[in-house]
Order: sequence, then structure tokens, then C-alpha cells
Amino acid sequence: MKILMVLTSHDQLGNTGRKTGFWLEEFAAPYYVFRDAGVDLTLASPKGGQPPIDPKSDLPENQTPAMTRFKQDAKTQETLSRTLKLSEMNAEDFDTIFYVGGHGPMWDLVDNPDSIALIESFYNSGKPVAAVCHSPAVFHRAMYEGASLVKGKRVTGFTNGEEEAVHLTHVVPFLVEDELKRVGGLYEKAPDWQSFAIVDGRLITGQNPASSTAAARALLEVLTAEKHAVGAGA
Repeated sequence: MKILMVLTSHDQLGNTGRKTGFWLEEFAAPYYVFRDAGVDLTLASPKGGQPPIDPKSDLPENQTPAMTRFKQDAKTQETLSRTLKLSEMNAEDFDTIFYVGGHGPMWDLVDNPDSIALIESFYNSGKPVAAVCHSPAVFHRAMYEGASLVKGKRVTGFTNGEEEAVHLTHVVPFLVEDELKRVGGLYEKAPDWQSFAIVDGRLITGQNPASSTAAARALLEVLTAEKHAVGAGA
């Protein structure tokens, strides 16, 4: 089983002068869910190389067991520092794609032509696509059979309330919740900061950092079910 994990290369939080990037828990938790399941992982980002970690995600109050494991894992740190370029990735080489969240993707992934083409290639070839927190926004320009990929599908992502709580409502290019609704998604959410992941066919989304593990496990379940279905039909 091969999974392509995509991270942001963007480190500027709008015009605030503050740093952003990917949210560390949203990389570490899914990474170890996948690795512990024996998945062959490839990491990519728009620019390649070391993707920026959002400094806020590494504050004392945001520490998680997966993050602790990552900090003790020199091999994974080295792998993360050498992400491949997104433009060089091909959907046919992988079973699925998983987008790591954080605010960074709002600037360099949501309208990225390479990303959109990859998502459409995966989905059109019958493969699942997954994203957590802000990254479900990467689906907002992806199309399937002439309509928005998320149209009529159950989907979640960072809520308006969660964005307001971190005081970035007027900093981000758009609000994930509003945009997913605008393009026809059947948006759902749990109370702010609670774990919540949705599977609708081949579309898997998680609401926030706390949903990272649930979203990754849900993706594995979809992949495993597909594998069994193929095996049963053989």
C-alpha cells in the first residue's frame, strides 16, 4: 500500500508578519498511523525540501504523543526534510493521497494546479482522497464529472468557530466551512476542537487537529475495504 502525503511549503501568515506552515500533529499522527500499518509513504510539497512547521503547533499546550514520538525519531525528521516536489508526483504511483493541514495550505495548495490535477487524477481513477483541518479546502476547485468534487458529498473541515477562536477569520483567504458549502458540499461538524472525521465514498475529511488520527484510520479502512473487494472479485 502506497500513500502520498502532501504538506505546505508556505510559511507566511497572510500579511500579519507571523509564521505559519503545517500543523505538526496533523503530520505526525497520520504519519505514524500509516507507518505502523506498514504503508509505503512518500512526502511531497510544492517546493520540495523541508516544509515549514507552524510554530504555534509546537507550543507546550499543543503537544501530543505522536509529536513526542516524532521528536525522538531522527529518521522521520530526515525524511520530512527531503520532501519531493509535488509537480513530480503521479497518481498512478500511489493508492491514495492525504493532505496534512495547517494554515499554510490556504495559500499554496488550495489553488495549486499540480495539486488540483493530482486530486482529480486520483479520484477519477477510483482512488480515495483525504485531507484534515484546513486541507479539505484543497478540494474546492477539484472537479469530478463536470461538477465540484465535493458537490452532494458529506464533508468536514476547520469550522468558522474554530477559525474565530484563533483570531484568523479575516486573515485566511477564505473560511473552509463556508467555501465547502459554497461549492456544494454537505458540510457537517462536531463541537469545536472535538475529533470528527467523515467518509463519503472515496472522500475522507477530518475537522481539526484532534481529528488527525481518526481521518488517517478512516482512510486506511477505505483502502483495506477496497483491497478486500478487489480480492473477492478476483
